[in-house]
Amino acid sequence: MEISALLSEYKVQLIATAVTILLFLLIKYTAKKIVRKYGELTHKAEGRMAQVRHIMAVIINIIFLFAIAVIWGVKTENLLVGLTTIVTFLGVALFAQWSVLSNITAGIVMFFSAPYRLGDKIKIIDKDIPITATIESIKTFYTHIRTEDKELIVLPNNIFLQKVVSILTEEEE
Repeated sequence: MEISALLSEYKVQLIATAVTILLFLLIKYTAKKIVRKYGELTHKAEGRMAQVRHIMAVIINIIFLFAIAVIWGVKTENLLVGLTTIVTFLGVALFAQWSVLSNITAGIVMFFSAPYRLGDKIKIIDKDIPITATIESIKTFYTHIRTEDKELIVLPNNIFLQKVVSILTEEEE
């Protein structure tokens, strides 16, 4: 088949794909700018901003691939069967590690809404083991805190988010 015949036959899909690619690049750029601006305004560490940007990029890429598949006529039922298969596989693969997803989600929530940041001295109010420590780093899965005895404690983000945390002022330290 001749190239011009192919172009005229798939003209709508090609234009829709070009628009989707431009929209994808704009959304990805805007998301990066939003995370960077928010991170700078709230004094987040550069590494922390990079982690959140990476997670957002993965989500945007998945949506982009789904949109391209719809544009090029992949039948919805075939797409749903494939998507269901992938979700089922991930569900079975991550069943024993369900907390991985909750830790990633907690890490994103902590990035945008946690009142504490690196270097803050905190007290974790726990009836069994109260902890006074300084936040060293907040990663995608874990938060590292160091006690006054120089002991490094690594808490999963979902557990850290569930604890009652008091930020100590200079007078309380």
